[in-house]
Amino acid sequence: SRDKEGHYIMVKGSMQEEELTILNVYAPNTGAPRSIKQVLREIQRDLDSHTIIVGDFNISLSILDRSMRQNTNKDIQDLNSTLHQVDLIDIYRTLHPKSTEYTFFSAPHLTYSKTDHIVGSKALLSKCKRTEIMTNSLSDHSAIKLGLRIKKLTQNHTTTWRLNNLL
Repeated sequence: SRDKEGHYIMVKGSMQEEELTILNVYAPNTGAPRSIKQVLREIQRDLDSHTIIVGDFNISLSILDRSMRQNTNKDIQDLNSTLHQVDLIDIYRTLHPKSTEYTFFSAPHLTYSKTDHIVGSKALLSKCKRTEIMTNSLSDHSAIKLGLRIKKLTQNHTTTWRLNNLL
């Protein structure tokens, strides 16, 4: 499913007999925290421990997500509070608590930031094998790669889903 404005698309399915919902979000440059909170309200009934939200949030969720290290404003604090209330965490930041890698470079401001995120339930964290930021010379954004641990019978398989940001 998707919204009328094209700010998100949701794919529900299963990988090796495990349910998975992937929500790809694009938040507009202005009003991004409000926009993401609206998306969370719209898809609330679909949010569960199998949901991964990925995409360009157009905001930094933490002070470490910006090269200039300015504090997060009230709108971002409210968004983080909303994410916490619906039991969602920043998977990349949880797995890399001190990382200062970025996904976006602003040429006019000469600053780096991590505005692209992977957010999911705390329960999903145990299935996350690794995350990494992939450099990209074709876009002003770098992709974040998420490796998942999916069990099938008695074997462990690793399946990687990556957002194609050229779409």
